[in-house]
Amino acid sequence: MAIIGVTGHRIFTEIEKIEAGVEQAIDRIEKAFPREPLICLSALAEGADTMVARKVMARAGARLKVILPLPEYDYIADFRSRESREDFLSLLGQAAEVIRLPALASRDEAYQAAGFYVLDHCDALIAVWDGQGAQGQGGTGEMVVRARLKKLPLAWVKAGNRKPGTEKATSLGEEQGEVVFENF
Repeated sequence: MAIIGVTGHRIFTEIEKIEAGVEQAIDRIEKAFPREPLICLSALAEGADTMVARKVMARAGARLKVILPLPEYDYIADFRSRESREDFLSLLGQAAEVIRLPALASRDEAYQAAGFYVLDHCDALIAVWDGQGAQGQGGTGEMVVRARLKKLPLAWVKAGNRKPGTEKATSLGEEQGEVVFENF
C-alpha cells in the first residue's frame, strides 16, 4: 500500500489552483508506487488535510486512515464553519481506521504529535504550503523541514497561507497551485 501523508495550511484562496496541484501530486505518487492501493493518512484538519483526503478517496480502491490529535468533541471546536465540521465528520465516517493519540499538555503539542505521526508512517508527503517557516508549534513549515531531513518523497503544492495573527488568506500569485517534487 502507498501511504500518502498530508500537511498544510487551513485557510486558502484560489482553491481551484490548489486542488489542481493536489491532483498532480497524487498522480505522481501513483506513478511512484504502481499497482499499490492508496491510503491517505491525515488528521483531517480544516483546509489541506480534508482537501487531500477527499481527492485521494476519489481514487478507486483508496482508503483513509485518520490520526486524531484530540478527542473528537474537542478537536471539532477548532473548525471554523458548520460546513467544515460536517466535512470532517463525513470523512471521519469513511475512515478505514482511526488512531486516537494520547492526551498532551497543550493543543500545539497535540497537533505537533499528529504531524510527527504522519511523517513517521507515510511513504510520501503532500505539503500544501507557502514555503515559509511554521507560524506555530507543529506547523506546516516544521513538518516539511522534518520530511526533508528524513528524505521522504515530498510533493509540495505551493499555496498561500494566512497573514500571521489573522484569518485573511494570502496567495502566491502565479505560483499558487504549482507543484515541486523532491526525492521521487
